[in-house]
Amino acid sequence: MSSERLIYLPLGGAGEVGMNAYVYGYGPPGKERLILVDLGLTFPDMDTTPGVGVILPDISWLAERADRLDGIFITHAHEDHVGAVAHLWRELGVPVHARNFTARIAKLKMQEAGLPPEEIRTVAARPETVEAGPFSVQFVPVSHSLPEASALIIDTPAGRVVHSGDLKLDPTPIIGEPWDPETFAEIGREGVRAFTCDSTNVFNLHPGRSEASLQPAIEALVRGATGAVAATTFASNVARLKTLADAGRAAGRSICLLGRAMNQMVTVAVESGVLKDFPRTIPPEDAAQLSPENLMLIVTGSQGERRAASAQLAQGKYMGLRMREGDTFLLSSKTIPGNERGVLKVVNQFSEMGVDVIDESDGTYHVSGHANRPDLEELTRLLAPAMTVPLHGEHRHLREHARIARETGTPSVIAPNGAMVDLTGDAPRIVEHVEAGRIYLDGSALVGQFDGVVRDRIRVALNGMVIVTAVLEGDDPLGEPWADIVGLAETGRSNAPLDEAIETELAAFMERAGAKVLRSDEKLEDGLRRVVRQVAMEEIGKKPEVRVVISRLDPE
Repeated sequence: MSSERLIYLPLGGAGEVGMNAYVYGYGPPGKERLILVDLGLTFPDMDTTPGVGVILPDISWLAERADRLDGIFITHAHEDHVGAVAHLWRELGVPVHARNFTARIAKLKMQEAGLPPEEIRTVAARPETVEAGPFSVQFVPVSHSLPEASALIIDTPAGRVVHSGDLKLDPTPIIGEPWDPETFAEIGREGVRAFTCDSTNVFNLHPGRSEASLQPAIEALVRGATGAVAATTFASNVARLKTLADAGRAAGRSICLLGRAMNQMVTVAVESGVLKDFPRTIPPEDAAQLSPENLMLIVTGSQGERRAASAQLAQGKYMGLRMREGDTFLLSSKTIPGNERGVLKVVNQFSEMGVDVIDESDGTYHVSGHANRPDLEELTRLLAPAMTVPLHGEHRHLREHARIARETGTPSVIAPNGAMVDLTGDAPRIVEHVEAGRIYLDGSALVGQFDGVVRDRIRVALNGMVIVTAVLEGDDPLGEPWADIVGLAETGRSNAPLDEAIETELAAFMERAGAKVLRSDEKLEDGLRRVVRQVAMEEIGKKPEVRVVISRLDPE
């Protein structure tokens, strides 16, 4: 029996949608050579991560073993797969491999972060092979909702792994390579030990629809609109951007792109050669001079992001442009779970303006970029893997995908973030659990999920805060303590100002406190905190967060 093993370890993306980061290793247990597939991020929400910029996978386990890491491979250019590269590359310090379009996006991110863009290596599609330690990796073109998405063939001494990345079975994707079943059949005939596979749409029982199927409906909508048309989708969905722009051109409208990400994606797609014959666009200042019926805006903000162009337009004005009664706003994208509130806010703001809002709820104006259940079954049939490990999905998606695999006779396992899976035997087996949390980009600082920064922010938001300042000369109070309240009602049951009611009781506490309490910062702080919380509970029915500042002056 070999003393070496092949392992799979998700650090993000398994048990959630987003923040993808998957480790593969081969070698003696605990000494495996490693590669990382994808390094993405996810986005915060005001309920659980207020004030946070983005959320990154905690790669501490991998960073501690960076001397065994032989490379990073990025399947495609969506933020949940490439967005953390520039934030976390310093901790890993190895080459990043990607196809042309993805590599260009990654290089821009590295440049913006002041990191060496030459660490991003551009790789052609299969049969070109990247050797990384014991791994031989090939990029296999697949269709998705952006150009040059790839599955990965990862060949190892223990056998072949096929990592699906994000994919769909689309023979007419508008932009990017079409679905080619013969390629996957050939890969399957060569032998596949493990298929690690996208589970996002495992509950959708219908075969996936092609991107090209949207063109007639979108063109009819734009032709029939009487005022201005604004449409939003993911900036990276270059095929959809072209469909929308072509619809505007067919209706005789001028096209204006709004939003930095939108303009950047189109520029990169044109420069990389994947986007051809994109309609000529005009700048916002020219668009502002046109009659509404002659204008088509394609804008960022499909997920309700408050700084994006959609949200700015919904609040009144953006780059000199306004939406008015009788205009049309098209949401040509799916709302990611967790973003519903932000999207609904934008929709209602447009509705209050008299703008007609059209969404993707009946599937007329949007198709998914992920394989549905029949497509996943077709993929598995073509590859005929010895085992299947679901990834990229919430826990319920992983569980359902594993159940389907087992029902067809393919061994499977549910492996959420942190579960290390041994792929060497006849069936996948969880052999270890590692810490796989989250890191928050808070301003320009990286803070850990359990560092308390965001937790304290939430507690203050829920409970309000009182800041108490007490000054002592030696062990003797110098004047009375004072209180500053934040996020609390100004008056309570006694109708007295809350800060004055608190200060009265603080002063009384200081008068009766003995020398033992006044001499100890810890005891004094604890006593003052209890007074504040008791008064606040009596006055306004809340126990706020309390911060006590004690200043001691040296007696002369």
